[in-house]
Amino acid sequence: MTRPVHPRVAEVARSLAEAGSTGQVQVLPAEVRTAAAAAAELGVPIGAIVNSLVFAVGDEPLLVLTSGAHRVDEDKVAGLLGVARIARAGAAFVRRHTGQAIGGVAPVGHPYPIGTLVDVELARHDRVWAAAGHPSAVFPTTYDELLRLTAGTAAEVGNGPTDPTALTVGGAPVARRLTVTGGPADEVAPVGAP
Repeated sequence: MTRPVHPRVAEVARSLAEAGSTGQVQVLPAEVRTAAAAAAELGVPIGAIVNSLVFAVGDEPLLVLTSGAHRVDEDKVAGLLGVARIARAGAAFVRRHTGQAIGGVAPVGHPYPIGTLVDVELARHDRVWAAAGHPSAVFPTTYDELLRLTAGTAAEVGNGPTDPTALTVGGAPVARRLTVTGGPADEVAPVGAP
């Protein structure tokens, strides 16, 4: 990509370059607001599409990066966080915390860091595709790079075909219980972590 067509795409491309990401932003001929549409356009399995879902934990945002073939179990994630409930965020909340619109939320390029859980199901794919700040822009990456780019925590965020061998990622255990802490630079960290 030589010149992003949208300011949010430019911000994501800049964030990726600064972080040393190997993937280049690609602008597709049309918007792809669903995992199924993105998979069809890219010719990849739906599980290789990263859904970037924003949830409200009280007044704080939580970004859950999940496989397009995997549904987030809100009760399970609330249990990981040790809270009574989480709620899918509305469009205004998503835009306020990410600077991006639903359907194009990237894992990076937000006004400030957002606590992030990364679905272990994404580790099944050598390459995954994430939104790049607009519904017509995507970039390829890897599961390990997503964890690095977002400072995210590997977690089982849904019920489904999770492979028991995926319970450790890069030798690190998958999150079992987490907390959301801090102010605008919220972080998701294992309970008891410094």
